[in-house]
Amino acid sequence: MERSKRAVLMIASANGAIGIDGVWADVEGGLDPVTAVERAAWFVEDNLDDHSVGTGGLPNLEGVVELDASIMDGDTRRAGCVAGLAGYRHPISVARAVMERSPHVLLVGEGAAKFAHEVGAEGADLLTDSARATWQYAVDQLDPGEAADPLARVLALTTDPEKAAGTVNFLYLNDDGSMASSVSTSGWAWKWPGRAGDSPVIGAGNYCDSRYGAAACTGFGELSIRASTARMVVRYLAEGMTPEEAGVTAIRDLADLVESSNNFIMHIVILAANGEHAAVSTKPEATYAVREAGWDQAKLVPRTQVSIDR
Repeated sequence: MERSKRAVLMIASANGAIGIDGVWADVEGGLDPVTAVERAAWFVEDNLDDHSVGTGGLPNLEGVVELDASIMDGDTRRAGCVAGLAGYRHPISVARAVMERSPHVLLVGEGAAKFAHEVGAEGADLLTDSARATWQYAVDQLDPGEAADPLARVLALTTDPEKAAGTVNFLYLNDDGSMASSVSTSGWAWKWPGRAGDSPVIGAGNYCDSRYGAAACTGFGELSIRASTARMVVRYLAEGMTPEEAGVTAIRDLADLVESSNNFIMHIVILAANGEHAAVSTKPEATYAVREAGWDQAKLVPRTQVSIDR
């Protein structure tokens, strides 16, 4: 496919604005798309104030911070992913190493950690005092019956949909039409050990194809896995929908998978190959981050709210 020149553009979930700005000077210096979305994620993985990604992320049911990440090259559709990775500072870089230095796409748990060690990834103590205190406070509120039964405990602690929605997404379009995407998260707080959401699953929480566009999800990852949401958004782009139309359609595709709209939270960022972009959300007043060539910094712009009536 012949490509015309277009504006350099990066979009992200709202918490990714620091990553866009942090990497932008290198982007303007010609940084390749895969490296751009990898390095942008570093800034959020290191942000101790963000309890949904990287160091400082909220831990699982047993108090362990387990990280998920994925990265995808839109030109080749090669991808690398890790799930349930503990003890490493930048899961997005381990995911990239999976893509470039292994024959695999997805590594999990102890195997992912062993791989991270073999490729020389930087280790880190991911559990901060602040995250530990938040985790402990919730555990202390349980009644004795819930506290004694691990299955009851995980059900009681994972009822807050906001704790399921924390992730950072980056979608990047270069001036030659090349694209890349990255997703990083500490997942659902108080989750069952070993739980993997949509973030490390290509086609569910992350998909990038330079011919048509890219999409990434935040929210109830179990739903995105069941519906292959990110891949469906890109398919809708290929069929001629606008980014907004594709996102709205994809969220409405999920409506029949939930019993109630009360706790249904889903956000999607979408970037088309022609540079058009949008983001959708089931929440009102949600935003996403955007930066284009010539801008001084990333801007937060409104997402389109999608109402689900059940």
